[in-house]
Amino acid sequence: MNLLLAEVAQATQRLAAAGVPSPRFDAEELAAFVHGVKRGELHHVKDADFDARYWEAVARREAREPLQHITGRAFFRYLELQVGPGVFVPRPETESVVDWAIQAVRAMDVVEPLIVDLCTGSGAIALAMAQEVPRSRVHAVELSEDALRWTRKNAEGSRVTVHQGDALTALPELDGQVDLVISNPPYIPLTEWEYVAPEARDHDPEMALFSGEDGLDTIRGLERTAHRLLRPGGIVVVEHADTQGGQVPWIFAEEQGWADAADHPDLNNRPRFATARKALP
Repeated sequence: MNLLLAEVAQATQRLAAAGVPSPRFDAEELAAFVHGVKRGELHHVKDADFDARYWEAVARREAREPLQHITGRAFFRYLELQVGPGVFVPRPETESVVDWAIQAVRAMDVVEPLIVDLCTGSGAIALAMAQEVPRSRVHAVELSEDALRWTRKNAEGSRVTVHQGDALTALPELDGQVDLVISNPPYIPLTEWEYVAPEARDHDPEMALFSGEDGLDTIRGLERTAHRLLRPGGIVVVEHADTQGGQVPWIFAEEQGWADAADHPDLNNRPRFATARKALP
């Protein structure tokens, strides 16, 4: 075992003791980042090349600073995104939400589908949709100026059009034209604040996390926005907490002009997102 791998083993123990959920992965990822190699190449780093700044990075992670803030990058599907303070760090669970949406758009008989991502944050969802549905026209909406700095960095050179605005009043010029509306909105109840992991509670923007007493205030507003934006037969996809699976589909009720409202599980088989189709006239 070389020096770096020995240090990674020690770092893993420290991170585990600090309550970090994936201590070995994070210890290796930090080592790879500091030494400019891939995780699978750590054993190639010569002892003489060990960089003591590794322990500075470990100490930051030990204090529950998000791994992605330390490295400045987050991986989402086929994307590498720039992230940091002021923007929500995309989570692996959201990849299954995007996967469903991509399949739904591909199944549409539309040459250039029009897609809107509300509460876009880093732009992860919008950029994944644009990348994996090649002829799509994608608009991403974000209210926070701090988050928008990251959105614009990530969207540079892409086909995603970025807008600053409130998701509840956004893009009136697209009313009745959109094929798919997708969102990972804030959905944590204010009453759950103390139970949120430190990485999110202390570092993600509050406006990207919390939404009223039951966590559903923003989703209720998005229901009307999606209905306004979508063409008849268009689809809405909204992520929610795994504890909200029985509640969110009811927001997209038939009497509000929706059909086929349903819930879907993530890869861990937990309720993760709701979908509905705008009813035909």
